[in-house]
Amino acid sequence: MHHTFCHTQSGGGMPMPLITVSQKIGSKGAAIALAVAKELDLTLYDNPRLQKEALQVGLMPEELVSLKEKAPGFVDRLLSQRPEAYLNLMESVVLEVAKRGEGVIIGHLSQMLLRDFDCALHILIHASENTRSQNLMEEFNLTRESAKKLVAKSDSEQRGFFRFAFHSDWNDLSLYDLVINTEKFSQETAVQAIVDLAGTNEIHSCSQGALEAMERLAKIKAVEAELLKRDFNLAMINVNIPEKHVFTRRGFWSAAA
Repeated sequence: MHHTFCHTQSGGGMPMPLITVSQKIGSKGAAIALAVAKELDLTLYDNPRLQKEALQVGLMPEELVSLKEKAPGFVDRLLSQRPEAYLNLMESVVLEVAKRGEGVIIGHLSQMLLRDFDCALHILIHASENTRSQNLMEEFNLTRESAKKLVAKSDSEQRGFFRFAFHSDWNDLSLYDLVINTEKFSQETAVQAIVDLAGTNEIHSCSQGALEAMERLAKIKAVEAELLKRDFNLAMINVNIPEKHVFTRRGFWSAAA
């Protein structure tokens, strides 16, 4: 489902940036995201922080095990709707933190989930497979063969998960505002480029309307996830929150057979 929202630029003052950082394993994207967050005095929403946020919005600890960016197997899709439920939960958590209007979010579909909100700055950090393998060898003391296998496995899982979630290509450059090759540019240069771009007039604070749209969409995803966990068929149900504290649904409420 494609969502379209209207935005208005916030007036006056420095923009409060909302930044997503997508990375390929071994590209040093996490370190760059951390440095950007420190430089701009923003909260970093990495995997541990997003798990903490997930618990605060009502997820059970055992459910976090399934919040991984990995496509479900054929048997999972055949026997249960749970993979879709966990995808909705992940979307709900990302939107829940994004509605605050500022921060640095690493991965977790954020470049796709926030693509319709023009106040979000989307960054892709990448490098060649050889460079990423070399980085992993140095960071984790791996053999070259093990590092190459890890790179190939991670890339395959990212591509598969993105196809499962959005029927789209993770490498689609239209999803990103800035692509940085860390094989060519140092971490310091990458950080400075992102910080400079985040401070330009083109990157503005999220309007109140955009923040409210994020909040509504987060709640819708949470409701849909709960329905999926209870084996309801979302193809038969339309969930909507037209305004704060108002919840509507249309369709048949029979559970899936």
